[in-house]
Amino acid sequence: MSSTHRQTHLSHVQIEALRRELEEQLAWRRSQLQSLHASAGDSKGADGTWQELTASIVAADRAIADITHALERLDAGTYGRCVECETEIPFERLKIRPLARFCIRCQRRHEAA
Repeated sequence: MSSTHRQTHLSHVQIEALRRELEEQLAWRRSQLQSLHASAGDSKGADGTWQELTASIVAADRAIADITHALERLDAGTYGRCVECETEIPFERLKIRPLARFCIRCQRRHEAA
């Protein structure tokens, strides 16, 4: 049976708490991105500010994509499972890192690579 058909190990209350957290992060990041774009439009590109703004815009775009993917996994029923080994990711880890895609073991492997 594929992971998209598995019953989640997270309770309804846990899922809703994580969804709210992700949606709040998404709203904040979108607001941040809008502010960064406004600042970029006002910037004259002097003293390295342009590079910093560009890096911040790229980081905000990436964060928005990561949050959006987490919400998609939540809707698909695959959120809270390691994308590599399909092990359940504990709620305590997801509370701290709601964007976690890997269990601790797989995360360590990725960091070591």
